[in-house]
Amino acid sequence: MVEGNYERMIERISKSSGLEKEEVERRIEAKIAKLSGLISKEGAAQIIAAELGISFDNERLKINELLPGMKKVNTLGKVINLFPIRTFTRNDRQHKVANMIIADDTSNIKVVLWDTNHIELIEKGQISEGHVVEILNASARDNEIHLGSFSEIKLSNEMLENVVTERVVREKKISDFRVGDNAKARAFIVQVFEPRYFYVCSECKKKVSNEEGSGNFVCQEHGSISPEKRALVNIVLDDGTETIRAVLFHENLAKLGLTELENPNMLLQQKENALGKEMIFSGNVRMNKFFNTPEFIVDSVQEVNVDELIEKLEKS
Repeated sequence: MVEGNYERMIERISKSSGLEKEEVERRIEAKIAKLSGLISKEGAAQIIAAELGISFDNERLKINELLPGMKKVNTLGKVINLFPIRTFTRNDRQHKVANMIIADDTSNIKVVLWDTNHIELIEKGQISEGHVVEILNASARDNEIHLGSFSEIKLSNEMLENVVTERVVREKKISDFRVGDNAKARAFIVQVFEPRYFYVCSECKKKVSNEEGSGNFVCQEHGSISPEKRALVNIVLDDGTETIRAVLFHENLAKLGLTELENPNMLLQQKENALGKEMIFSGNVRMNKFFNTPEFIVDSVQEVNVDELIEKLEKS
């Protein structure tokens, strides 16, 4: 299990200051109390770090040591995924943006390139998948690294073995969720909405469009197809720190006991049975453009293992 931002900040402050973790946490709690609870734990930790004269600027950090809000980020990673360069229009001018995933032996992270000189390195094939790159003077935002015109990215001769290629999911409190997080939370289901339906291609499973309500479904890759009907259900989760609206797709609905989606009477009973269930939800936090609030796109649901939970609590 990968530690959350707050725990990693305590680790960094303790290591740099020589203070015990308990003393660092005591100072953070005192700072929160002094500011009447108007600041988050992460914000208080940043203040304590500054008061102790701790700065991580210009220090090369492992990927799992990077924290949102850091400036002048230096790190090293192997390019494990390189996405197509995208173009977009802003203020009547065309711009480009490039995205890649880099990894080291601790974690992996998305890197966003905005500068045309950096993007040109990809266009010319000078940076590609498998290359190890060094990043200098970047910024960390929402669990991503962003490079601007004052940043630098260059090939490195260093070798990186056994890099973390699987998606990294951090266990967090809902109140600490940030857009872009791959997160895991143990939470209660407090509300279940009616299912909504959509259609996917039977070949590639991507969403398909209905040609002007004609009943003919078209996949961009496979043309006119016979679609498969899928469902999604919105729920509200509460872990005691905050609530968040979550989205569950077809393959995870049965884990909540929602199997009779087109039988209104049975579905009503199943929805009632789901209320109050405590489960472990993993997924990605994104911004819902309609409501302009974060929402949790759930891709995995697990039962709470009581024995593991007791063991974890005893260790803490």
